[in-house]
Amino acid sequence: MAQQQDELLRLHEQHTGVLRIAGELPVTNREQLGQAYTPGVAKLAKLIEQDPATKAKYTISGKLVAVITDGTAILGLGNVGPAAGLPIVEGKALLYKQLAGVDAIPLTLQQVKTDELVQTIVNFADSFAGIHLEDIKAPRVFEVEDQLKQKLNIPVYNDDQTGTAIVVLAGLINAAKVVHKNLVDLKIVINGVGAAGVATAKLLLAAGIKNITLVDIHGVIQSSDERYNHYQRDLAAQVSPATGTTLDEVITGQDVFIGLSVADVLNAQQVHKMSTDPIIFALANPVPEINPEQALQAGAKIVATGSSQWANQVNNILVFPGLFQGLLRYDVKQVDLKLQQSVAVKLAALIKEPSAQEIVPGVFSSGVVAAVSSAVEEYQK
Repeated sequence: MAQQQDELLRLHEQHTGVLRIAGELPVTNREQLGQAYTPGVAKLAKLIEQDPATKAKYTISGKLVAVITDGTAILGLGNVGPAAGLPIVEGKALLYKQLAGVDAIPLTLQQVKTDELVQTIVNFADSFAGIHLEDIKAPRVFEVEDQLKQKLNIPVYNDDQTGTAIVVLAGLINAAKVVHKNLVDLKIVINGVGAAGVATAKLLLAAGIKNITLVDIHGVIQSSDERYNHYQRDLAAQVSPATGTTLDEVITGQDVFIGLSVADVLNAQQVHKMSTDPIIFALANPVPEINPEQALQAGAKIVATGSSQWANQVNNILVFPGLFQGLLRYDVKQVDLKLQQSVAVKLAALIKEPSAQEIVPGVFSSGVVAAVSSAVEEYQK
């Protein structure tokens, strides 16, 4: 393990990170210098002065995505600060380029008040074609996203929320087929109703699933419980929960457990209490809510995690590269619930014959980026 860690550090140090900037035009003579820089840029500047919207046509602002974090909610690590959040968004930017040909740049911002964070992003947004929010704690991230969508005319996307929700729905579409149950009739417990949990519940409701029980740190969320934020309470008012106040009480008879929380909160006895052929999405990283082998031994029919070391990796990497490829290509400005459902259906359809071992495509499966991008195209029409 120590040797692997040393090699990881050596690799990142050798390249000073995982990204570099590459030019699109050659500059090897005076003529090329004039085209790429002075005096050619003066003509572009005057043109854009007259029509600022043309900047997206003539500059990198038409194709560049900002991947932004303040480091307050790094998966599995918590609040590690802006600097420590940089490797995460840098990695996301690399995946954008490698998987979908999308240019992205990682940015970290200090942990300032919400309004200040929003205004900072608004102030530099003219340089970008889209905003990707990453690892910002809830409920603040909801407020940031809502405000940015109101102030900007470019796509604003929260990967922790929206990307996770889309892949969860895609996995459930196929899991329901495997266990021969109707998707909309599934009884579901969502354990962990932070950024990802809220977005997942919203998307499942939009897909017609109503039998949802929301469980967080204080137990089952009630719409009147002031210990929860208004996003959580609003969702609690829309779902049809099971009777009970704790996870142990409400797990009885449930078809699906979706964990978006912390390690080891679900045990074998609780899996036994679920309905026939239970579906377990234990998505906490790096350690899931229940060990997959333990869940299977306890009777689970399907187990998914967020990790590549087990079957059925439910991970938002399946979404964001193709999504932004489509958003930029087809000039779509919003990632609403209708588009999210369309992407989930496209992802699910990539698995022609779903099985307990395969309910979502693999991260490197052919056609993933194209399928997600095509969902955006069809939505745009």
